[in-house]
Amino acid sequence: MNKPPADCTSKEDVRTELDRIDLALLTLFAERHRYVTRMAEIKTDPHEAYDPARISAILSKQRKRADELGLDEDQAELIWKTLIDWNVNYEKGIIVARRGTK
Repeated sequence: MNKPPADCTSKEDVRTELDRIDLALLTLFAERHRYVTRMAEIKTDPHEAYDPARISAILSKQRKRADELGLDEDQAELIWKTLIDWNVNYEKGIIVARRGTK
């Protein structure tokens, strides 16, 4: 049962809710990862994995969304930069392995 933050009266209550949210986040990250894998299967050149214009647009969009949700934009940008950097390297690895090139 979900408790709003104001209804949490103990550290255990808060930890239970954080664990619930963490599981939901991991589930979404796993789903996202399947799409990243599919994108890597579709792309034909490792250089396609890094698209600065697309990355900039994503970061701008996430900063705006974070602000609208009351989340620090710098924190959101850092999370997405980390995610994007990992995904770019992951995609490159898949594409290179499939092509047998470096």
